[in-house]
Amino acid sequence: MVRSEGLRRPAATGLAILVVAVAYATTGKLGLLEQVVIAGARVTPLWPPTGVALACLLLAGVRVWPGIALGALLVMATLGPLGPGALAIAAGNTAGPLCSYLLLRFFGFRIELDRLRDGLALVFGGAFAGMLISSGVGSGTLVLTGGLSASEFWASWSAWWTGDAMGVLVVTPVLLSLRTAWWPDMRGWAEPAVLMAATAAVTTAVTNSPLPLLFLVFPLLIWAALRTRLVGAAPCVLLLSVLTVVAATDRRGPFAGHGIVENMVTLQALNGAAALSTLLLAAIVAERDNTYQKIEEACTVLTEVVTSLSPPRTLGRRPLPGERDTE
Repeated sequence: MVRSEGLRRPAATGLAILVVAVAYATTGKLGLLEQVVIAGARVTPLWPPTGVALACLLLAGVRVWPGIALGALLVMATLGPLGPGALAIAAGNTAGPLCSYLLLRFFGFRIELDRLRDGLALVFGGAFAGMLISSGVGSGTLVLTGGLSASEFWASWSAWWTGDAMGVLVVTPVLLSLRTAWWPDMRGWAEPAVLMAATAAVTTAVTNSPLPLLFLVFPLLIWAALRTRLVGAAPCVLLLSVLTVVAATDRRGPFAGHGIVENMVTLQALNGAAALSTLLLAAIVAERDNTYQKIEEACTVLTEVVTSLSPPRTLGRRPLPGERDTE
């Protein structure tokens, strides 16, 4: 029995690594569909594999990190031969999520994202700090291999870092929310589904209009965060990000008539504000609900204690009219 379990664990770990590699490579191919050229480097405004990698580490543990490395190598292999530069970029793409994971563990991050501190840790530790490694290694490798000049490093690094950070902010909450997104009653799915459909419809409309109306999506995101918390808010942000990235790369609607750098700044400001607002608001609502629940449980326990300590009440007969109290 012990030997059987010992053989089963490496098999389960190997399967998990393979799943992570396939998920990373698949989302990487999807991310490469929308590329832009900034400072001579081809970058993506939204890089989903970083969010997939971090979510896999949080859910399955650090043991699946070879799957991230394998997935990064598969993505690089689709772009050209695996030379020293490609291997260095793949190593940076592996080290970035690992650093984010270690930072989140240091901050006591909980995957339920039901505290404000968890939202702040994911934003500043998981997205902003951790992705400094992948973007720095990637842009630095391009400079060393002659793909970029030294003067183009910062422009390439900022675009690379933003795309990786957006992957964490947009994709990781969706994957973490799926862990608890279960309602036996199908009516529980009605409101999140309506919010997602409304978000997609409004985003499609404003990204095909020449007027700057992108802010009209925010009431839906706030509603989603307040009513459905992360389960409904995270998919809405993902829909908004994907649709706006496509519109920006195609230069449609409010992105028409502007330069690529200006469009990328507008796009990342929109997606960053949407992800930050909904993530932190959903975390605040979850923390408030948990506090109310703890207060109710404490009141219930206190009531039971008071009831158990109170002496039993004796019922006596009331004197009839005309009777005197003899005592």
